[in-house]
Parts: sequence; C-alpha cells; structure tokens
Amino acid sequence: MPNQSHASATDEQHHQPSAQPNHRLPQVEQLLQQAFLAPHIADLSRPLVTQAVRETLSELRQSEAFRQHGVDPARLEALIGKRCQRLVRQRQTRLINATGTLVHTNLGRSPLNAELWDEVRELNTGYNNLELDLATGKRGGRKGLIAPLLASLTQAEDSLVVNNNAASLFLLLQEIAKGREVIVSRGEQIQIGGGFRIPDILALSGATLVEVGTTNITTAKDYLDAITDQTALVLMVHRSNFAIRGFTESPDIGEVARALPDHIVLAVDQGSGLTTEGFAPDETSVRQYLKAGADLVCYSGDKLLGGPQCGIIGGRADLIKRLEKHPMMRTFRPSRIVYSLLERLLIHKLNKSPTGEGIAQRTLSDPAAMQEKAERLMAALPGCFAQVPAQLVVGGGTLPDEFYPAPALVCLDPRPAQQLLDALRELPVPVIATVRQQQVLLNMASLLEEDMSVLVSQLNMLSKPAECSENTTEIPRTSHPLSIPREAP
Repeated sequence: MPNQSHASATDEQHHQPSAQPNHRLPQVEQLLQQAFLAPHIADLSRPLVTQAVRETLSELRQSEAFRQHGVDPARLEALIGKRCQRLVRQRQTRLINATGTLVHTNLGRSPLNAELWDEVRELNTGYNNLELDLATGKRGGRKGLIAPLLASLTQAEDSLVVNNNAASLFLLLQEIAKGREVIVSRGEQIQIGGGFRIPDILALSGATLVEVGTTNITTAKDYLDAITDQTALVLMVHRSNFAIRGFTESPDIGEVARALPDHIVLAVDQGSGLTTEGFAPDETSVRQYLKAGADLVCYSGDKLLGGPQCGIIGGRADLIKRLEKHPMMRTFRPSRIVYSLLERLLIHKLNKSPTGEGIAQRTLSDPAAMQEKAERLMAALPGCFAQVPAQLVVGGGTLPDEFYPAPALVCLDPRPAQQLLDALRELPVPVIATVRQQQVLLNMASLLEEDMSVLVSQLNMLSKPAECSENTTEIPRTSHPLSIPREAP
C-alpha cells in the first residue's frame, strides 16, 4: 500500500501544470495523424497541409509569446487550422454573384448552362475523336463541326478557335502584319484588365503601329491617307470597357472596306461575341461586320455568346487557313473540353434552344424572374430586406454604356457595410455583394436559380430578423443607379 500511495502522489505531481513554459511541440507526423486535420488534407492535399503545419511550428518557435508561455494543444490546433483555412479560401470555389454584373471577369465570366455541361461529360471523361477522322481512320482536324456551325451563325467562310480573344488578336497580327504596318484609330487604342494594351500587343507581334484620327473623331479618309507600301492591315477595335460621348465620329466600316486596296486586310476586334442576341440593338454583331466587308473578326466565346473561355476568329477562308498553319497556333489551341462545349452550345443556339443562350440573354429575356427572386428572399427572411430599384450591367468588357433595370435588396443588418460584406464572403458558399450609400445590396439580376436555396439557408444563419427589422424605416428608396464596382475585363 505505501508503494501504491507513493506512485499515486508521483502521478498527481506529474499531471499538475508546470510553472515553467512548455516548449515541447509535437512532431509534424503526429499532428498529421490527428482528426482535426483530416478535412484539410482532403481539401488541400497532404503535402500542402504538411507545409502549413511546419510553417506554423516554425513561427511559434520564433515568437516571444511561445518563449515565455509555451502553447497548449487547443491553441496549436487553432493556429494550424487557421492557416489551412486561409489556403482553402484560395481554391477555386463556387460562390454566389449578387453584384448585378452578369459576365463578371473576377467571378469566372459566363456561367455555363448545366445541361450543356452534362451533355459533354462522357465525351470528356472517356476518349473521343478530337483529332481522328472517323471516315478514314486517319488523323483529322480538331474543329469538328465548329466551322460549319459558325458559318451558319455568322456567315463566316471559315473560323478557328484559340484559348482567348487576346490570343486571337496576337495570332492575327503575327501572321498578317509582322514586320509591316497596322493602322489603328487613336480612339481605339484601348487598355483592358491586367494592363493589356492594344499598342503593346502590336509591338509584341512585330507589327508597327500607325495612329490615325483623334481620340473622338476618325474618318474613312484618315485610314486611306495613312496607307503606304508597308501597310498590311487596318485594325478596328471595339471599345469594350468605355464609351465616348458628345462630338464624336467613326467611319462606316463598309465605306472603309470598299475603299481599301485589295491587298490590305481589314480586321475587327469585335470582342463581345454578339451574334443573334437581341438585347443590344446598337451593338454591331459578328455577322454585320463580315457582311459590311471585314476580312476577319475576332471575338470571345465566353461573353455574350455564353460558351467556354475561348477566342474565335471568323472570316475569309484563305486567311483562316494561313492562321491555322502559323507555328503559334499550336500554342494557342484550346482543349477538347472547350471544343466540345462550344460545339454543343452552337448547335443549341442555331436550334433556338434555351440551352444555347448566354447568361445575359437568359436574364434580360425574363425580367419577371428577377422580381420573383426578390419576393422569395423577402418572404423567406421577413424584416431583413427592403427592395430598391437598381441596375444590371452585362460586364466582362461588353456593352460599356448599357444599363438595364433590376431589383435589389438592401440588407437591414445593423452591422457596418464593410463588416457585413466580409461576413458574406466568409460564408461556406461565399456571397459577393455591393455597397450603395453605406448599405449592402444584393442585386437579383445575377443570382442563379440554383443558388437561391443555399442563399436563403446561409442568410438565415447570418441574419437575425429581430435586429434587422429595427432599421426598416431608415432605408431610403432611391432611383439612383446602383454603383457597381467594375471588374477587370
């Protein structure tokens, strides 16, 4: 018995908190075996979590707080978990767009139709005939039906697809104008997101820029007077992210096309990809440019067209064949995922099926759906919102001067606007909203139907109706346009 008593006292003394700081940290492998890290390993991979654990332990060892007080297991778990969570937030993740910008570059541009995605699933999870001619069993081209489909849609003699519209323009300039002159209006030397400038891409392609006209006025005569024996190309560029108003003039493309010598190519960077969409009557479509006399037209597949991210060049068959044989074409060609999605989209578009409509066409053709979403949210969370008039923009470097009416809901949460914005982004499915007059707005235009139930569930956890309703009378109902932060095109 005395021996047992002595052992018990020793054990008790061993388990009592030490007066000295505990500087003994677990080994990395011991921590990786603990249950709290299992979800992070599944989300991030074991190597990234291992690195996060090592970095956390290293920072702890160097901290003055650790040297003085050590660290308890719960605190260590929290520090590692926080670092892992920061990494998780960097992953590609689904989110809810409540900004009112339909084609939002920072949010993935156009959301693809789910039916379209399902149609190409088996084609991309197995083998397919990407470069196989099934009629001969020999190697074939990559375009499949895309060229004839685009011929029906835009009247282009031939077309090719690259990985984005910047690549379209670079490839065109490299093949047609390298070492020669390209005439561009001063009012069309634009810069889009990420510092991408038309003069810079001209220089990189090896072409020489020749500026004509002024910022606000360029005439057909300006182009014609600038032609020399070194001129290879006249390039007209769509003002994708700004508008010029007032005393302005731009030449009719048909007038320029008819006056140019036959050996000079007329190309248009149309950008937006407008084809048959009917909500932008003042925008020139790809078909209209080609019909007016443009030899080549470049545009995006993932903006108004509503397909996967890609660039498309359509126009004269002889010029398209030259571009396809350029060494850079192999660098710029897209994957089979892009080809298959674009092909199916074009089939649906030509059949006038809703599956072939881009997000802008789907939204603007059914304005009642926006109001219905607003009413559903207000009914699901009574006292938490007030409806106000707002506007939507198509975005993504398209229709820079076009605004359309859309309903929005002001959040009646008592928290400061920035704090609430941060809280919305921290939700399991982040919600991206905007601020007007120091109040957070959820714009109904860009809310997808499939996001509604998730949004209601998350806002129900985030909001407290009793607190929300206290501020109901303070919300101004204004007709001022919604101030939407413009994303990088």
